[in-house]
Amino acid sequence: MGIKVAKFGGTSVADALQIKKIKDIIHGDKEIRYVVVSAPGKRYDDDSKITDLLYLCKTHIEHKIPYEQIFQVICDRFMAVEQELGVDVDIKGELEEIRKQIEDGATVDYIASRGEYLNAKIIAAYLGYDFVDAGVMIKFTNRGKLREYLTNDLIASTLEKHEHAVIPGFYGERIDGGIKTFSRGGSDITGALVAKAVNATVYENWTDVSGFLMADPRIVKNPKQIETISYMELRELSYMGASVLHEEAIFPAEAARIPINIRNTNRPEDRGTMITAKPSISDDHIISGIAGRKNFTVIALYKNHLANEKGFIRRLAGIIEDYDMTIEHIPTGIDTMSVVLDNRVLNGKLEDLVEEIENQLRPDRLDVVEDMALIATVGAGMAERKGTSAKLFAALADAGVNIRMIDQGSSEMNIIVGVENKDFDTSIKAIYEAFVE
Repeated sequence: MGIKVAKFGGTSVADALQIKKIKDIIHGDKEIRYVVVSAPGKRYDDDSKITDLLYLCKTHIEHKIPYEQIFQVICDRFMAVEQELGVDVDIKGELEEIRKQIEDGATVDYIASRGEYLNAKIIAAYLGYDFVDAGVMIKFTNRGKLREYLTNDLIASTLEKHEHAVIPGFYGERIDGGIKTFSRGGSDITGALVAKAVNATVYENWTDVSGFLMADPRIVKNPKQIETISYMELRELSYMGASVLHEEAIFPAEAARIPINIRNTNRPEDRGTMITAKPSISDDHIISGIAGRKNFTVIALYKNHLANEKGFIRRLAGIIEDYDMTIEHIPTGIDTMSVVLDNRVLNGKLEDLVEEIENQLRPDRLDVVEDMALIATVGAGMAERKGTSAKLFAALADAGVNIRMIDQGSSEMNIIVGVENKDFDTSIKAIYEAFVE
């Protein structure tokens, strides 16, 4: 019998009712031995996530604003769950200790991590499993870098002593003993690290959706679900905004070639989406999905004999790095080069950046195109299909969309087109209809 690691996200553990659902799931599958949990998420649309409330407590303290009312909301939620599940883990005592640490100047990482810590304590007691603190196993340097090999060894040796365990996600410990959190959504990473260390057969990631959809349901009505997708394809879609799983969670699972199964806590009968090492290519599976983001700026440079000018790309990248920016894409031609930048990193620095590029690189012409959107059509099967690009471009032309930029990765797994922001929804619908419907 294999080992499964199951991670349950915030909506899956938002209250006692949801926790009762996960108990049925876990006890109904004997292969699930290790469970990673998030902090309680939203119970309804206008509700607050526990982690957000914890961050808010820290913000209030920093600005010398009373935080007690917010902290009481946190206390009430946890104590209600403890009572409704009929367990006794002295949550009141734990909360008093957290309050004391806050008063003594606890770090923001410590405060933010307590939602996972308390939830794991309650859920472990409810399931009858051991509680294993993530700080014992997941280690960071004092600068905040994950110590991967040490973490892997500690998880393996620690969990070897536990037949079943519940582990809080999202955080670990630095060398100096202080708490260090991953970025938001980091419980996915915890689950992947555990799955890798125990050599799991499957890493199940339970959330509030039944897997990935081929397009954004806010744009395409009832898009088809992705049944199987490779790690590489998922990375491409996640980068362009398709988010169900924290993209950093892919790496530990991919390294150990452990499939990830995205499942729905509220619909456990659904198979969900399986993420595998090898792409699934078939006659009816040309593309895996479509995703995109708005609000990019393209800086286009024109210079005669640019291809013969040594160091041009390096110098351009250096200027952008000096402004603390990252480059999204660099489409090139013989005498032309463009850099695509996310407006969030530009943050009002466009004019100064352009002036610096002109002063240092002396292009014959420089154009700036704003309000651009990037759309990625992703699929491992595209490289082996004649006419895929033509089909995509024809679909956009028929929809009246003007393509301003085309870029394709060396893997031929994706085609990225740049269109104006106003054509974003129209473009995604047109591509979906051409390839899926």
